[in-house]
Amino acid sequence: MPESTPSLPSDPELALSPLLFQDLGPRKVVADFSGGHLSSDGGLLLLRQLDEGLGLSRALAACFCDHRSQRWVEHSVRELIAQRVLGLAAGYADLNDHNLLRLDPLFATAVGKSDPLGLDRPAERDRGKALAGASTLNRLELGNNRETGYHKVQADHAQIEATLLRMGVRCLPKHSKEVVIDLDATDDSLHGQQEGRFFHGFYGSYCYLPLLAFAGSIPLLAQLRTSDGGAARGAVEAMAKIVAAVRRRCPNARIIFRADSGFCNEEVMSWCESQPRVYYCLGLARNDRLLRQEKVEAAFARVRQRVIFTGGVSREFAEFTYQTLSSWSVARRVIAKAEVLHDKENPRFLATNLPAEGFAEEGEASDRFGAQKCYEDFYCARGEMENQIKQQYLDLEADRTSTHWMASNQLRLWLSTFALLLMERLRSLALGGTVLARATAGTIRLRLLKIAAQVTVSTRRVYVRLASAFPLQAVFAQAQRELSKLPWEDA
Repeated sequence: MPESTPSLPSDPELALSPLLFQDLGPRKVVADFSGGHLSSDGGLLLLRQLDEGLGLSRALAACFCDHRSQRWVEHSVRELIAQRVLGLAAGYADLNDHNLLRLDPLFATAVGKSDPLGLDRPAERDRGKALAGASTLNRLELGNNRETGYHKVQADHAQIEATLLRMGVRCLPKHSKEVVIDLDATDDSLHGQQEGRFFHGFYGSYCYLPLLAFAGSIPLLAQLRTSDGGAARGAVEAMAKIVAAVRRRCPNARIIFRADSGFCNEEVMSWCESQPRVYYCLGLARNDRLLRQEKVEAAFARVRQRVIFTGGVSREFAEFTYQTLSSWSVARRVIAKAEVLHDKENPRFLATNLPAEGFAEEGEASDRFGAQKCYEDFYCARGEMENQIKQQYLDLEADRTSTHWMASNQLRLWLSTFALLLMERLRSLALGGTVLARATAGTIRLRLLKIAAQVTVSTRRVYVRLASAFPLQAVFAQAQRELSKLPWEDA
């Protein structure tokens, strides 16, 4: 069958009118708008293959109740979800972006539209626009907040949370001996009159305080909360869900929770201690009683002496058993870092139930969780989670919580988190050994997804001609091959 001819823009005269630019030596430089269906997001083909294989948008769409009359539906919930998640991955965070993206046949192909040109749509005003516009996507996000005849798609928040956890845990190797879960709370600044708006003194702004959990680079939890409570609010309930999910996937693994001092309270520590093979390594806020501990004072005396003689920086580690006056039910192991930075003292403390002698029965180094290694090698590694949070907020716009209703803002946070999971899977499953093996989502998007492409649609195929001058052709081809041969049930 002959391939369809590119549709002209709304102004045919403009399409045929040449636009003249400065000459290039003896050559004229001429432009017009007759290029046909072009896209700047050719790399979305990789994300489509990944989404189809993982079943990510299908699983997320199953968490919605669609009360629309299906005979009038042109955009299924799965297509709307895929459009939103792929849009975030491609750098289109605002709903208004989709008023132009709906014209892109390559984006429609990535979403899974069988008519990527939108030529078969019943309404004349919609022809040529295969995807949903901003208003349709807005109704999807506001479905839980509006009791009108136009908001008929509603999200089951408990099911979405469980789906994110299940898909994240599925990324863990089944025979893992140890799973480290990083917990953290971060500020999500608000610039309007959003529901749940509260001024947080530490951050100095009105904000939300989301609770996030990662296993390495894999997101497991993204819970939007108001900022009128502590960082550990709801942490035990979240930890219980995470432990249950990890146990189903990795029944023989020990689980270690890492977090900063905001999570170091009796509730969190006693819960971990009551669970089999569950451990914690938490920052502990310093206080006068900790600083007056004999071992801490002795360590600081030695460190100050070394700095006097040598100058610069010196540190030493100590550990001891400690119990608060009233808030802790039992005495616990505490690790202290006595550090002097030139003329400034920098004491730091950890509370942990990890054994100082390590887990020797499994052939590990006996000093793995000794004072210095536990702090420097194990606890400080939680800084990688900070990088994941920055990546999610800077590259995938997790802070676009600008709707009035908190439930809608929670849905937006989840959509960003699923986009992060999709990009993490692309990096882990398809980009190993390449220059993008450790790249952030923003770098992968810029260097791999943003490819100029010409799209031609015929009866038999969608033919995508990628830019011949694309510099990472070998990386793109490798990613496609790796994704094609994956056993998706374990991906």
